[in-house]
Amino acid sequence: MDFRDWEPTYLRICGDFGFDPSADESSVRLLEAVTPNLDLDDEDAILPLVKPSATVFGASEGLLDDIAAHPPEGTLIAAGSACKAVMGAGIVPDILVTDLDGDIDSQLEASSKGTVTLILAHGDNTELVARYAPMFRGKVVLTTQGRPHGNVLCFGGFTDGDRAVCLARHFGIRRILLLGFDFDRPSMKDGSDPVIKARKLRWAREIIDPSSPDIVWH
Repeated sequence: MDFRDWEPTYLRICGDFGFDPSADESSVRLLEAVTPNLDLDDEDAILPLVKPSATVFGASEGLLDDIAAHPPEGTLIAAGSACKAVMGAGIVPDILVTDLDGDIDSQLEASSKGTVTLILAHGDNTELVARYAPMFRGKVVLTTQGRPHGNVLCFGGFTDGDRAVCLARHFGIRRILLLGFDFDRPSMKDGSDPVIKARKLRWAREIIDPSSPDIVWH
């Protein structure tokens, strides 16, 4: 997705949550500063993984049931918080989209096994960026939800799940299977605000648009 197409939605999200875009920019600078020794890459790391279809793994409580009922296909893309369940099911994702919350050990394990990791820096995850971003050992692509610059890319999207869908669309994938997505009943992390989480899921639904012809969602 071209940032010019994503920017109006990004600014609406910032307005809805009271986010300051400059905080995203500061977090991006931190991400760049702590990752100079990683195996950094760009779209070239993703292109060989692109297939006609993709499966995006979300972090709802029904993820494992969805995997059992609907075999994953195509390019396998895990949202960060879904990685533990995906790896536990014996699936190593091709791509991990993460802002570094959720179970970090499974994300690091996936990276060590060849998963290309898209690390997102935003204004609320600076501590996680400083602590965990330097620990990844596989290929890493640096990303932002704001204006891209240098080797920090923006594919669009707000939550890990909808950013994974935006990534698939950016590379022209026309069939995107959603597993583990529940836009009405959020899967809560410790300390999460259920009201804020519900608002984030409303944005995720709008960005993904489950009725879109490229989406397969059971």
